Amino acid sequence: MIDWNRVIQLRDEIGAEDFDEVVEIFLEEVEEEIAELRDDPAPETLEAKLHFLKGSALNLGFDDFSRLCKEGEVTAARGDASEIDLAHIVETYASSKTKFLGELPRLTSD
Repeated sequence: MIDWNRVIQLRDEIGAEDFDEVVEIFLEEVEEEIAELRDDPAPETLEAKLHFLKGSALNLGFDDFSRLCKEGEVTAARGDASEIDLAHIVETYASSKTKFLGELPRLTSD
């Protein structure tokens, strides 16, 4: 669900202080996009939204969420936006976020 090696790598690359800020910005930006996904976004914007979410998720190690966003992005690009299970994508983000925030304090106390 979470690629902890990627999380550690990012933290080490940017430093603990900047890492906290990156996590905060990531969560804020992704929450905004998730809210729009919940509100049934326009099919013509779905591919771009999922592309953004995929990239953001990869940067912070949200593997499962990123994979689902990638699959949805490809589906939207084919013109099949109605086939994307947005509820599952949103649920996966929520469970990934819970796991991430639950484990993060242990990770950052190293």
